[in-house]
Amino acid sequence: MNKFLCCTLVLLDISVKWTFQDDSPPKYLHYDPETSRQLLCDQCPPGSYVKRHCSASSPTQCAPCPAQYYADEWNSNEECQYCSTVCKELQLVRQECSSTQNRVCECVPGRYLELEFCLRHTECPPGSGVAQAGTPESDTVCERCPEGFFSNETSSKAACLKHTNCSALGFKIALKGNEVRDNICQENTDTTPQKCGIDVTLCEEAMFRFAVPTHVTPNWLNILADSLPGTKISVIVKTVS
Repeated sequence: MNKFLCCTLVLLDISVKWTFQDDSPPKYLHYDPETSRQLLCDQCPPGSYVKRHCSASSPTQCAPCPAQYYADEWNSNEECQYCSTVCKELQLVRQECSSTQNRVCECVPGRYLELEFCLRHTECPPGSGVAQAGTPESDTVCERCPEGFFSNETSSKAACLKHTNCSALGFKIALKGNEVRDNICQENTDTTPQKCGIDVTLCEEAMFRFAVPTHVTPNWLNILADSLPGTKISVIVKTVS
């Protein structure tokens, strides 16, 4: 038999033994008073206890845990453990008692357990945000807002917010933000073309001086008046004879 095949068979044999051991119940030593011998008995599975230890002629006898009692692992105990009493003030049941698990309590939302007391989660002040939210087992973790972020409230839940990007919105920054204030944006007038008002302004005058040739008869003033915005009012002047 070659060496490779021999090694393969050895590994398979070890694997089979491990599988068999994993599937078999854990054992415990028990002194049998009838025979004065040490016996290797099977433990009882979770949710049960040892009703009768094994003997030279019979295996271990297990019984299920009664109500309000539990066993959360393989054991050789002659009784199950009693479930914890009801949850305390400011606590609620996270996991109810069963034959395989104890009752588990936790603090109500907004509080965490510290030395058997449910304390309120810390609130991060303005200029700081929540880096890690509080849980029933731990307090809030706050951090100072980094450059480019801000927080203007006191909260146990809110993280720092990113400053508004004024340029992306077509505006410019009127007042730069800091750790407690957002950027304040305003219209970017530098790129807005100059507009003439409704009244006759220097802008309008320059426009019409450019549009009307100098060789046009004096009637160009009437044309200019007709071109101005607003409502035209005719004025009739009567002479007194």
